[in-house]
Amino acid sequence: MSLPPIVASLTRHKLTALLLMLQVSFTCAIVCNVAFMIVDRVQQLRQPSGVAENELALIDSTDLDENAQPLVRHDTDLAALRTIAGVKSAAAVDALPFNHRDWSNGIALVQDGPAPVAATAFNGTPDELATLGLHLVAGRDFLPNEYVPLGSAHDWNGIDQVPVAIVTRALADKLFPGQNPLGKAIYPDEKPVRIVGVVEHLLRPQAHESTDNDYVTLFPMLPDANDVTYVLRTDPQDRERVLKQAADVLNHLHANRILRHAQTFEQLRADFFHRNRTMIALLMAAAFGLLVVTALGIAGLASFWVQQRRRSIGIRRAVGATRRDILRYFQLENFLIVSTGVALGALLAYGLNMLLMLHYEQPRLPLLYLAIGTLALWLLGQLAVLGPALRAASVPPVVATRSA
Repeated sequence: MSLPPIVASLTRHKLTALLLMLQVSFTCAIVCNVAFMIVDRVQQLRQPSGVAENELALIDSTDLDENAQPLVRHDTDLAALRTIAGVKSAAAVDALPFNHRDWSNGIALVQDGPAPVAATAFNGTPDELATLGLHLVAGRDFLPNEYVPLGSAHDWNGIDQVPVAIVTRALADKLFPGQNPLGKAIYPDEKPVRIVGVVEHLLRPQAHESTDNDYVTLFPMLPDANDVTYVLRTDPQDRERVLKQAADVLNHLHANRILRHAQTFEQLRADFFHRNRTMIALLMAAAFGLLVVTALGIAGLASFWVQQRRRSIGIRRAVGATRRDILRYFQLENFLIVSTGVALGALLAYGLNMLLMLHYEQPRLPLLYLAIGTLALWLLGQLAVLGPALRAASVPPVVATRSA
């Protein structure tokens, strides 16, 4: 099949061909970025938190007594919660993955030096690691005499009293690449804090860039605010019962409090990603709708051209062109239009991705998505033009010449 006749035909229909090319290019740019956004958010939905998700029950407690002694209250509450049948362990914490309570601070390697990374501080009572199900890959847990019951977990009153810390593997690798982090000092504020343990994985409470979503420090600071989250670890089938009993136990111990968000950790995760799931559904619907509109545009234009070219098709059939030749002509013509549109769409896709990176912290668009988008639009174009092309190939030479 010779290209010059096809190109010559397209130059006689510049406006319609140009409009279709633009439609394909915009579709390519938008669909490639939408597909990348969908995959990125699906990966966020599936990212592991690092805790024993299917074993955790959570309940938030806010003490309304202004003269309450939080540390004493927490000890009393935890002792009672541990007596509930099925509770393996319990702890009071100020932060959890997906609970939005992100207390982050810069981590320096020298006193008063620059902080190359920001990490979220997790504070909790003894048994925090065991209750959350964190996997300690190096070092040890905190010793009883290392806990510092000073200051709230949400300000700096006690940070300079912390002697030791446990960090995630990701943070350790960032701060001390290729080195053993145990025993090394970090500076979350003015005084050095010695690393005594490394946990495999623990997500931050808020969504961050994928590269630093796992930068976490655990400090031996007891939550001493009236607001606290009690975490209970139990068998999966016991969680709902344990939650109900926990609320009854806490209200019986002290009625002047507000209990909120009695839920499993899986429910916490589901609530955290509710908007992501909604966005994924909307993006998929938008991408599908755009592809359908583009396919209809290709098919509609091809049908129009078949009607306009019945005489020329008949002449070609009369001088020896086969049905396959006519079919290939329309397919090749569509391939040229789609290819030109895709080439322009690739540039637009990167331009759109740069805007998303600038305003919405979207990662850079990988070349793989452009390759997949290109193949998808080529396939879509060939499928869309197939019907009109088959109708053109089925035009009998005699009927086509008589239509003149």
